[in-house]
Amino acid sequence: MKSAHQKYTPFQQINLPDRKWPGRVIDKAPTWCSVDLRDGNQALVDPMNLREKLEYFKALCDMGFKEIEVGFPSASETEYEICRELIEGGHIPDDVTIQVLVQAREHLIRKTFDAIHGAKNVIIHFYNSTSTLQRKVVFKKDMQGIIQIAIDGARLIRELVNSYEGDTKIRIEYSPESFSGTEMDNAVDICAAVMRELGATPENPVILNLPNTVEMCTPNTYADQIEYFIRHLPGRENAIISIHPHNDRGTGVAAAELALLAGAERVEGTLFGNGERTGNLDIVNLGLNMHTQGVNPRLDFSDLPSLRKMYEGCTKMCVHERHPYAGELVFTAFSGSHQDAINKGVQHMKETGGTVWEIPYLPIDPADVGRQYEPIIRINSQSGKGGAAFIMQNTFGYNLPKEMHPDFGSMVKAECDRIGRELSSEELFGVFKSNYLDIPQKYKLVGHSLLEKSGKDSAEVHFHGTVECNGEEHHIHGVGNGPIDAFFQ
Repeated sequence: MKSAHQKYTPFQQINLPDRKWPGRVIDKAPTWCSVDLRDGNQALVDPMNLREKLEYFKALCDMGFKEIEVGFPSASETEYEICRELIEGGHIPDDVTIQVLVQAREHLIRKTFDAIHGAKNVIIHFYNSTSTLQRKVVFKKDMQGIIQIAIDGARLIRELVNSYEGDTKIRIEYSPESFSGTEMDNAVDICAAVMRELGATPENPVILNLPNTVEMCTPNTYADQIEYFIRHLPGRENAIISIHPHNDRGTGVAAAELALLAGAERVEGTLFGNGERTGNLDIVNLGLNMHTQGVNPRLDFSDLPSLRKMYEGCTKMCVHERHPYAGELVFTAFSGSHQDAINKGVQHMKETGGTVWEIPYLPIDPADVGRQYEPIIRINSQSGKGGAAFIMQNTFGYNLPKEMHPDFGSMVKAECDRIGRELSSEELFGVFKSNYLDIPQKYKLVGHSLLEKSGKDSAEVHFHGTVECNGEEHHIHGVGNGPIDAFFQ
């Protein structure tokens, strides 16, 4: 294992000394395209059935997606029938464009055009692999042979679009698959050839999708590739630059963000990053990153718990407890110092009536994504006095004096250590109740009776009772002008 790393070669860097993307900021949302029903679905152990795909499609529409890749209809009868059901069943809103994927092969392209008949808005997304490795290992062709495959596919698609009968508005997308593993000048050449063949114009641009099909480099290198490609592409105004990052190195979201800085206008990805191997770009993560920077993502993430439930039900996948924004524990603090800071931040916002979100350790308001404040602070042996006080105030309405916090906090820690796990809110209140409310008293009135006697000039009350003192019972008797006076005689 000591020398195993020597079998790998470093990724080739892009010579771009005057790169512009590091000085830019993301100030608007891209065009989003969900590929959950195709790229995400093909990665599932048990692919979604028709009912699940329809439920998922509706959820995507409700979120605000306007472009949704629905499948690879020429790949199987199942994929074809699902595409037809979406169209014939009237499931597609008028303002939503469905996208269908197809390889640059004649019989598959013709089958795809059959599948979209009757749809209102469609993107035909065709592709062929262009990477150095796939040319050498899989296709055994030089770059000119690969370019010719793309040109032939583009020519057939143009002919079929021109002869298409119906009211369908058809747009074209081309992907040089494994773009990030392709020499950049070759990537430019093949995309330029496709644009020429399709007759792309500013009024009818081609979507050029540049996939990080297997993430092999750092995000800054992917951004350099995107900026280099855009600079050198002839007829840039005739193309929409789209990206399709994967997450093999765990930096898919970062790669997408830097690619947007580099000039990308459109993003393909999935909810919660589902996809082959380590997954596709997570659109939820990327969109909410924008949200927390004051940029409207133009997608509705206001009920992540319901979205997560739908996702897990349809895909049989689980969203990790630490998943950004959506995980069960992402708004939970166990650390004492974190709890204290959150508690003070919440109080500060209440006292000042601030409208700008300013709470330490919470980069987003949980309410923005349909979460509540109650589970933010949870109590275990690592927790501090501030966390216990926060729960007592926000859950039970007890505003503990600050001088009381250390004493109560130490009681809570001792109880956590005793049981060896976190305390629920009810158990926390139990600690409070047993130490501050249910305090044994020295004196206790066990029982009593009263006898009132009236005379000509006055009245008197006789008190007979039993009093417990330090666990022992004593019988008492007194006479007075009323019950209380009689008790103390």
